Amino acid sequence: MGSMDPTRAFVKGVKRVVVKVGTAVVTRSDGRLALGRIGALCEQLKELNMKGYEVILVTSGAVGLGRQRLRYRRLANSSFSDLQKPQGELDGKACAAVGQSSLMALYDIMFSQLDVTSSQLLVNDGFFRDTGFRKQLSDTVNSLLDLRVIPVFNENDAVSTRKAPYEDSSGIFWDNDSLAGLLALELKADLLVLLSDVEGLYSGPPTDPKSKLIHTYVKEKHQTEITFGDKSRLGRGGMTAKVNAAVCSAYAGTPVIITSGYATNNIMRVLQGEKIGTVFHKDAHMWTSIKEVSAHEMAVSARDSSRRLQILNSEERRQILLDMADALENNDSMIRLENGADVADAEEAGYEKSLISRLTLRPEKMSSLVKSVRMLADMEEPIGQMIKRTELADELILEKISCPLGVFLVIFESRPDALVQIAALAIRSGNGLLLKGGKEAKRSNAVLHKVITSVIPDKVGNKLIGLVTSREEIPDLLKLDDVIDLVVPRGSSKLVSQIKASTRIPVLGHADGICHVYVDKTANMDMAKKIVRDAKVDYPAACNAMETLLVHKDLSENGGLEELVAELQREGVQLYGGSKASALLNITEADTFHHEYSSLACTVEIVDDVSAAINHIHEHGSSHTECIVTEDCEVAKTFLSQVDSAAVFHNASTRFCDGARFGLGAEVGISTSRIHARGPVGVEGLLSNRWILRGTGQVVDGDRGVTYTYKELPIKA
Repeated sequence: MGSMDPTRAFVKGVKRVVVKVGTAVVTRSDGRLALGRIGALCEQLKELNMKGYEVILVTSGAVGLGRQRLRYRRLANSSFSDLQKPQGELDGKACAAVGQSSLMALYDIMFSQLDVTSSQLLVNDGFFRDTGFRKQLSDTVNSLLDLRVIPVFNENDAVSTRKAPYEDSSGIFWDNDSLAGLLALELKADLLVLLSDVEGLYSGPPTDPKSKLIHTYVKEKHQTEITFGDKSRLGRGGMTAKVNAAVCSAYAGTPVIITSGYATNNIMRVLQGEKIGTVFHKDAHMWTSIKEVSAHEMAVSARDSSRRLQILNSEERRQILLDMADALENNDSMIRLENGADVADAEEAGYEKSLISRLTLRPEKMSSLVKSVRMLADMEEPIGQMIKRTELADELILEKISCPLGVFLVIFESRPDALVQIAALAIRSGNGLLLKGGKEAKRSNAVLHKVITSVIPDKVGNKLIGLVTSREEIPDLLKLDDVIDLVVPRGSSKLVSQIKASTRIPVLGHADGICHVYVDKTANMDMAKKIVRDAKVDYPAACNAMETLLVHKDLSENGGLEELVAELQREGVQLYGGSKASALLNITEADTFHHEYSSLACTVEIVDDVSAAINHIHEHGSSHTECIVTEDCEVAKTFLSQVDSAAVFHNASTRFCDGARFGLGAEVGISTSRIHARGPVGVEGLLSNRWILRGTGQVVDGDRGVTYTYKELPIKA
C-alpha cells in the first residue's frame, strides 16, 4: 500500500463520506449492469462501515437500466411488422421509474449478502427549496447512520419537473454529481468521492497521450488550463459536471476526490491517503510548498543535465566517479545506519529472508561497490568513440560515433546496491537517470542518492539523477516516451510484465530467469557435479541460477544421473521431475517446466540427445542463460550455435552471467530483450550511435551528383 501523501493528510480526519457512482461505472457500454464493479463498490462500503465510517451512497444508473429493460420488453412483444417501423425513443421518465426499482433491488441483494442494511432515498430538485424538507432529510440520514445503515440516494427522475440540465442561482442540483455535492454540504460530510470512468481530471482529453493527470486541482491555475473531453456517454454528467460539482463542494467546505470506479479498491486507497485521482480542497493553493516535482519536470531536468555532462571532457567525467567512490567510503557509517533502519523495519514486517539479504548493505558489499565505481572510472572513455569510418565518395566521409541514449528510468526492488551501480553506469555513459526503488529500501536509497548527487559538479547539476519516491508517479513516468528513452525494470517477473504492458518506451530486461544446465553423455562427471552444484546452490535467488537440469538418457543408465541428483540432495535441494525423471527417480512431478524457483529447488528431466535439449530450452526457457557440460566439441558447437538465449556457456556455471564477472564494471541489469543490448548490460548497452558526415559541398542530384566508392577507412584515434 502506498504511503500517506502530504496533500492527502486531511483524510485522517474523515468520518462521514459521500460516495457518488455514475452511470458509466454501474453499467457496461451495452447498457447492462456492471455487476463486478457494483460488487467491488459494495464490498468497499461494507469495509468502511465496519471501520466506523459513516457512508452515504449517491448512485446513477436507473434511466440506463430502465431503458435496457423496456427495449427488451418492446422487442419481446413486437411482431415482425412492428419492428420494420421506425422505433421511437423511449420516454426517459418511464425508463427511470422502471430502472429505479431494479437498481435498488440489486443494491439490496448485494448489501444483504455482506450483512449490511441499505435504504433508499429518492429526492428531486424542488425539495431542496424547502427548509423543512432539508431538516427532515438531515434527521433521517443521521438516524440511519446511527443504526449503521447505508443511505442510497438517487434523483427521482420519474417525477422531476426539470426539463433540461440547468444550473440556477439557488445552487439546486442539475445532475447526480451536483446532487452529491449538495448532499455532502447539507449532511456536513468530511469528504465526497466522485467515482468516474477515468483516473481523475486530466489536463486534456484522457485519450490524448500528452494529457497529464492533475493530482491537485488549484482553481486559480487549472480553471483556464484544462480542456474537457466528451460528455458522459450515458448520464448527464461527464467531467465538466464533476469538476463544477467538486469546485462548488470543496470551496464550500467539503473536500472532493475524483477517481476511477473501475478499480476494485480505490475508495479504500483514497481513505488511506494514497495519491490517486484528483483532489479538490479549498486550501489546495497553499499546498504548493509541499508539492513534489512532477514526473515530467524530473525527466526534463535529467535530460538537460545529461547534455551538460556530455560536454565535459573525459577526465572531468572520470573525476566525478572517483569523487563518488570517495564519498561512499567517507559516508559509510551514515549509509549503514540508514540501511540498518530499513533492515529492522523489514524484519519487523516479516519479509522473507531472501529479501532481507538483498536489502542488507554488508561491509563486503559496500567495499565491492566502491571498487566497481573505481573500475568504471578507469575504463576506456565510451562516449564519442569512432566505431566505423567510410568514404562514401571522393572527400565525402561518413563516421559512426558512440553516444549516450539520453534518459533512462530504472525501477528496482529491495536492492539499494543496484542504485549505486546504476548511477555509476549513467555517469560513465553520459546519460540522465531516474530511479524508483522499493519502499522497503526507502532510507537506504535516499541516503545513497544524497551522497552520490553531492559530488556532481554544479555545471552539470544534481538533477542528473532523480529519485522518484512515490509509487503513484510510475504511471506518469511510463507515459513520457517523448523524454525517457529506455525503461529498465529490475525485480519480479510480475513487475517486469506490468511495466512492459503499460508503456510505449522500449523496455530492457527479463521477466524470468529460467536457466538450464544440460549434461551430455560425454561430460566429465566430476566437472558436471561442480558446475551443477554451483549453478543451483551458489545464490539460488539470482536470476542466473539453474532452474532446470537436463540429463542425457545414457546417464540414467550408467549411474551418472544418480550422482548428479545425490550432489544436489546433499546440498538440500528439493527436486521435481519432468514426466521421465519423476517416474525413474520417484520424485514429485513438476506442474510446469516454465517455473523460476529462486530457492533451493529445481526441475530434473531426461532428454534423448543435444537436439532434444535445445528443443526443450526453446520451448520452456526464458532466453536468459544456458550451459552445456560435454567433452565432445562438435556437440558443444551445435549447442552454442543453436541455443537462442542471451548467454550460452560451455563447461562453465550459469552464475558467471553477471556484469561484474564479465568485466563490465557493473550492470544495469540482464536483458533477454532482442534489442541493441542482450545479456548483462554495462556501459556499452547504455550507448547508441550517431552518424557524422563530412563533405566538401556534395549534392545528391538524383544520384548523379557523386560517384560512390564505399571504401572502408582506418578508424582515427
